Amino acid sequence: MDESALPESVLHESVPTELSGLSWEPLSPVSFLDRAAAAHGDRIAVVDGTRRWSYTELRERCRRLAGGLAALADGRPVAVLAPNTHVLLEAHFGVPWAGVPLVAVNTRLSAAEVGYILEHSGAGVLVHDPAFDATVGETLAGLDEPPITIRAGEEYERLLDTATPQAVAPVDERSLLSINYTSGTTGKPKGVMYHHRGAYLQALAMVGHTGLSPSAVHLWTLPMFHCNGWCFPWAVTAAAATHVCLPAVDPAEVWRLLSEEGVTHLNGAPTVLAMVAYAAEAQPLPRTVRIATGGAPPSPAILRRMAELGFEVTHLYGLTETFGPAMICDWRPEWSALEPGEQARLKARQGVGNLIACRVRVVADDGGDVPADGETTGQIALRGNNVMLGYYRDPDATRAAAPDGWFRTGDIGVMHPDGYVELRDRSKDVIISGGENIASVEVEQVIADHPAVLEVAVIAVPDEKWGEVPAAYVTVHEGADVTADEIVEHVRTRLARFKAPRRVVFTDLPKTSTGKIRKYVLREQVWQGRPRIG
Repeated sequence: MDESALPESVLHESVPTELSGLSWEPLSPVSFLDRAAAAHGDRIAVVDGTRRWSYTELRERCRRLAGGLAALADGRPVAVLAPNTHVLLEAHFGVPWAGVPLVAVNTRLSAAEVGYILEHSGAGVLVHDPAFDATVGETLAGLDEPPITIRAGEEYERLLDTATPQAVAPVDERSLLSINYTSGTTGKPKGVMYHHRGAYLQALAMVGHTGLSPSAVHLWTLPMFHCNGWCFPWAVTAAAATHVCLPAVDPAEVWRLLSEEGVTHLNGAPTVLAMVAYAAEAQPLPRTVRIATGGAPPSPAILRRMAELGFEVTHLYGLTETFGPAMICDWRPEWSALEPGEQARLKARQGVGNLIACRVRVVADDGGDVPADGETTGQIALRGNNVMLGYYRDPDATRAAAPDGWFRTGDIGVMHPDGYVELRDRSKDVIISGGENIASVEVEQVIADHPAVLEVAVIAVPDEKWGEVPAAYVTVHEGADVTADEIVEHVRTRLARFKAPRRVVFTDLPKTSTGKIRKYVLREQVWQGRPRIG
């Protein structure tokens, strides 16, 4: 509409205070449960083992959880230490409805690490699964002011049974919804603050990009504690789809649930894709199952294998600081006519900003944009509604993370002429050998394409002549036979010779709780405190 055609009185007319609520409501992802219960209340919301709840029942349980926690938390955050069960799912609604932030704790952490998070966040209540009784006991013994604890099971159910239901809606949509702690690989973990508005919009972006609908069945292969499950607790609920809980990623159980529960969607790191793709139970699916992956670029070999089985893979990119996936490799229809190898190469890109993100930038050291030539590297910079409020109780780190209003990810990438970003490396993972920069991701992609290779990590190792050189840590498929020389020669046939690994180690790779390969563990083993060049 041409605004110039509107009467001046309409263009500048103020809205009466008593009517302002007609056109504005604070955005909160928790409201999706109200809508799902109203529109799809009789349909199955949650499957957790033998237990099932409808959306009406899930809403009532979350409201009761909110009422029970509100009196105990006394305005302080509520921490939850639990695997992917109904308890952690319910906490994503019940804790915000109690009017306090949620702190979903990484289940792989030590007692000391859990204790640090409880102290730093100031949590007033800790809800925990019985599987972590020993960790919780050790944690509480080390705290001067331990939180109130609620054990999942009978104690948790008694809390719900005796509580008065409540649902506190946020007055300010940019108020604190949750605190998610980073891995702390380079120091103490930082508390990343999410706001209601960002999680609401991010959830809708995930609905749109992954095609969630009331007929969808989402399997929880991604930890809910990781970036609040990429906001999928709220996204799946927004679509009124079914949540299928999975406490641990067991390939045989994944394939059983794919068959028996009719799973249509799941998420996870490339490691999860590998576990599923090469499981003994793997077989072509009778329907397309959509899987979103992030954390590292999926190898062309994995992508080919998943396609053979009937999985449609979407590559996402993001960080804890960006509510999970901030970018998506948005598939262009014309790419479907390309040969499979080229499709796999394009699918491994990080892509473009998601539906609610600002345009992604790749910036040079001076803050300016690098040329969109697919060659010039720079740091990926993000901005938008799905970027954190900041780091909890750490204003200095918050300022350093976004010196000019654009969040610096620490990842090195290039901008292609078509506007798609491709990750080349983490800034700390670039290998500087004799003055030449080697992108570890590039070498990993080539090695992963060897038919004997299941997983690979490439890092810099010390070298007397070159300062540092690439080394490959490789896990092979069961029954596969390959030598180090064959791996090196495989790389040399595809990349410059100086990029080939000088050392190949066959081993099981250390991983985080979300399936990412822990390169820093490998680096620490070989460098042992020696300073790296560059």
